[in-house]
Amino acid sequence: MSLEAFFLPASTGQRFALLHMPDALATPRGAVVYVHPFAEELNKSRRMAALQARAMAAAGYAVLQIDLLGCGDSAGDFGDATWEAWLADVRLACDWLQQRTAAPLWLWGQRAGCLLANEAAQRLERPVNLLFWQPVVSGKQFLQQFLRLKMAAEMLASDGKGVMERLRSQLRQGEAVEVAGYLLSPLLASGLEQAELLLPPRTGRVEWLEISSRPDPGLSPAAVARLTQWLAAGQQARGTAVSGPPFWQTTEISECPALLQASIQAISASGPR
Repeated sequence: MSLEAFFLPASTGQRFALLHMPDALATPRGAVVYVHPFAEELNKSRRMAALQARAMAAAGYAVLQIDLLGCGDSAGDFGDATWEAWLADVRLACDWLQQRTAAPLWLWGQRAGCLLANEAAQRLERPVNLLFWQPVVSGKQFLQQFLRLKMAAEMLASDGKGVMERLRSQLRQGEAVEVAGYLLSPLLASGLEQAELLLPPRTGRVEWLEISSRPDPGLSPAAVARLTQWLAAGQQARGTAVSGPPFWQTTEISECPALLQASIQAISASGPR
């Protein structure tokens, strides 16, 4: 297994990337592109993403992690990011990796990254499989929750009346807003708000993984409803729940070994259970 860090050139500056490759003598079983979560969830998830990428490479997969525009060590600031630019980054990563291996393509999304991965998959003119980690199903609801961080902060300093409407008004008027240290552009907010986890392209399969704090984990109602709908439409999809901490939002950096193992089993499986 090898690890290479480098920058991918893009039209709006460079994108930092990490490539995890299996043994040099092995033919990759799959080509996996990681689509990271939104804002602070990205930082909280770096440990788990690194552990999973290494585990996938050890299992024979080529894995490319990329920091999207304005995130991590890539060019630009978060305020420069737009939804379309992020979709272009995902495509850039897929094209780059598939130029180096003909192995089946996987888009591995986490949280809001699942919305990006799914939309990118719809636009790719090639078969693609999807691995979802705790997917966000509604960008509109996720944006609302993100803006509430700003509302909560302002309520500590004032009565907080009208904060949410003021934030949305600023975005509608083309003004960026600062939320929890992140400058949110109107174009990124608009793209996120319109994103929905709709029926994926039926050229590949979907593996939906969730974490539960219960000892007997089960899928969320939203997952059951979405997967039932997709299966009825002919999509090859299945869901798996494991026990563990919600590492993308815990105060301390945490791990979920059960998710790492379940992910390898999911992408290595040949079809529906």
